[in-house]
Amino acid sequence: MIFEHSSYTILVVDDIAANVLLLKVMLEQEGYNVLTADGSKEAFQKVYENKPDIILLDVLMPEMDGFEFTEKLKSKPEYQDLPIIFLTALDKPSEIAQGFKVGGFDFVSKPFNKIELLARVKHQVSLIEAQRIILKQTKELQDTIVGRDKLYSVIAHDLRAPMSSMKMILNAVYFNINEASAGKDLVEQLQAANKIVEELFSLLDNLLKWTRTQLKLLQPVLQEYNLVELVKGLVSVFEMVAYSKDVHISFQAPEKAIVRIDIDMIKTAIRNLLSNAIKYSYHEGKIEVIVRLQGDLVAVDIIDHGCGIREENKSKLLNVATHYTTFGTDHEEGSGLGLLLAKEFLSLNNGQLKFVSREGLGTTFTIVLPLYKGTRGGVK
Repeated sequence: MIFEHSSYTILVVDDIAANVLLLKVMLEQEGYNVLTADGSKEAFQKVYENKPDIILLDVLMPEMDGFEFTEKLKSKPEYQDLPIIFLTALDKPSEIAQGFKVGGFDFVSKPFNKIELLARVKHQVSLIEAQRIILKQTKELQDTIVGRDKLYSVIAHDLRAPMSSMKMILNAVYFNINEASAGKDLVEQLQAANKIVEELFSLLDNLLKWTRTQLKLLQPVLQEYNLVELVKGLVSVFEMVAYSKDVHISFQAPEKAIVRIDIDMIKTAIRNLLSNAIKYSYHEGKIEVIVRLQGDLVAVDIIDHGCGIREENKSKLLNVATHYTTFGTDHEEGSGLGLLLAKEFLSLNNGQLKFVSREGLGTTFTIVLPLYKGTRGGVK
């Protein structure tokens, strides 16, 4: 690894002036910046004032030996990673073990060999340089990710408004067209266009919300709400979507389940789960939506009897690193963002998202949320 020696400062601590001078000359010849101290008191002052990159420390010194100095210095969190190389004539295993125990990084035996000493110093400098490179690259990567997410957010935001207008226009045309006069083919084309626009709008909405959560711009605004009414309303909306695949949605719930949630976030999560259930259901299939009270919790099961998930893909499903998605039973495409967003939003609302699935038999996604405190069985 190539690095500039002049960018590193080494503090030499020894109570013998001749040793200090020799080490100073050797290290400066290699291009290092060198500070010196003749004892622990001066060494502490030089560390606090100059923040050296490495310390070469004699062990046997008056007042405070090198092990005591290291233990005291390393008690401060900001110095725990500061490399210390002990210079010592001690060679017993117990003494060497003690040096590592108090926070030493390496040992050089006295009388020291120039080649060995410089090699050990260079090794520690190489480790520091590698760490600096990693930190720099990590920062650059983080900046790149933030920039990317901001760009996605701007794109999604700017496209969302015209797409919303197009969606409303197509909905109005589709529901007011006269099939007898327009013809079956035109009606079917409008129906297909309406479906595509709905999917695009949903994708843009998910993308906008996902990027805003990643940028920490979207925080939950909690309100008391009857989760049963929220789920019931969404089921009513998605019954029309399910109708296009001849899928029937059944709903079962208690009268009330009061939760304290960000209503829009939980609506988005459930909407994505219902959309997924329809996407992976077969024609003339069924979806069951069940709200259950479980002590201090309320659970919402969304059960489809569709294609299910392969065993090897289950671990990928809710993992942002894998970004996994598959085609639906009618070859519907997806981004994989819906489930990730549902998981993120539930986490922000102190909830959880779980699932069980068997290939060829279907999948059950379960939302779990805490009931609002001060209610009994979810009823005020």
